[in-house]
Amino acid sequence: MSSLRNFFYGIPFVVVCVLLAHTSHYAQSSSALPAKADQVRPLLIGSALPQATLTTIDNQSVSVQSLLASKPTIVIVYRGGWCPFCNMHLSAVGEAETELSKLGYNILAISPDDPSRLQESRTQKKLGYTLVSDARGEFSKQAGIAFQVPKNYEKLVKESSGGVNTDFLPVPSVFIVDTKGVVRFTYINPDFKHRISKEMLLSVARTLRSEKL
Repeated sequence: MSSLRNFFYGIPFVVVCVLLAHTSHYAQSSSALPAKADQVRPLLIGSALPQATLTTIDNQSVSVQSLLASKPTIVIVYRGGWCPFCNMHLSAVGEAETELSKLGYNILAISPDDPSRLQESRTQKKLGYTLVSDARGEFSKQAGIAFQVPKNYEKLVKESSGGVNTDFLPVPSVFIVDTKGVVRFTYINPDFKHRISKEMLLSVARTLRSEKL
């Protein structure tokens, strides 16, 4: 992991704090969701992704583990197709998809959106990677990135989830996991306007592959 540590020296201090400063993690229940985005406690590096059940664009239930395939996976958690910052990030990842695939990565994007909304996002943004629904928040809550949905977002998230989601929003997150679903890198920023850049994501992805991820 030495080269990955060296990589962090070039990242602004505020981002390093977001990536590395978490000291604990707990699985969240709906009644214990943090009130604000900056109070979440995400999965730590070395933790396994939760064994949650998600829903595909075809409205089929699927486990997280079955989506990891037999290769390292970049897991993107976003707020929904209604969020312009999420859409820009999804498109940026789409631009890097070919190179990430050549490096041997699978890409998986998770949001509270209803499957029909996922299809709209995939078509409009011309995305080649997999989008799945976490409308009940099973993944986001167990991953420690869910917080109480602000009042001004309640109607929006309920509609976008097909009436299923009434209590949470996920903090936009990126996890890079190995073939066993163990987290090897995280980028989590409570400020939804800031996302990991395409260039930084590619740099981290290359570094992890060089270290035999």
